[in-house]
Amino acid sequence: MILYSIASWTALATTVLAIPTPSCDRESLIKATDSYIAAQTAGNLVSLQSTLASNWTYTENNKLTDVKKGVLAKPLKIDHRRTNADTTACRTYTELIVADPATPYVIGTQIQYDASLKITSIDTIASTTGSWLFDAKKTLQYVLAEKWDPIPVSKQDSRALIQAAGDAYMDMWNNATASEAVPWGTPCTRLEGSAYTGKGLPDDSCKPGIPANHNQAPNTHRRYVVDEVMGSS
Repeated sequence: MILYSIASWTALATTVLAIPTPSCDRESLIKATDSYIAAQTAGNLVSLQSTLASNWTYTENNKLTDVKKGVLAKPLKIDHRRTNADTTACRTYTELIVADPATPYVIGTQIQYDASLKITSIDTIASTTGSWLFDAKKTLQYVLAEKWDPIPVSKQDSRALIQAAGDAYMDMWNNATASEAVPWGTPCTRLEGSAYTGKGLPDDSCKPGIPANHNQAPNTHRRYVVDEVMGSS
């Protein structure tokens, strides 16, 4: 079973493989990410100070950014948070939705930890008013209707299979046959921005709206967070 988060279109993935460490268990990673949630809620780094590595970096919308000038410096009332954990690469991916009409955001953040659970990088894609297909209130409505339960161990896909599915999806922008390698399920629903393909029918498909122009630049800057428990990449 393979699922994709609301910000899968951001291509947050990496080709770097890491050796598992005792501290990078699922519970510890999600707990560590709680400090990031507290920081975003407060609009400052106070809750993160003890967890930041000395050489940590902050990237926003694919550009190295002064964190004091980024979205992390804005206090936000978070209406939804979901965190996936990659215990092999010691990373988390967190999606946040802020539906406040004064400061609406849909945010996807990947955090890289070292073996001692110190943060070495925070990599954020932040969408707000004016962004493609942006409507935080509508996105929140769709996301809250989703049900993401942990997948029983006996039914979990391998890390390699989950990553391959994500790669096939991202390859659609420059490969006309890539969609054939995507393991589409039925029913299947896809949420991009605030556009949703689901109609609540047994034959719902994720294919409407997939790239028809395959001559686009390839999605090469991929930073993976593979979570076998949730079936996500």
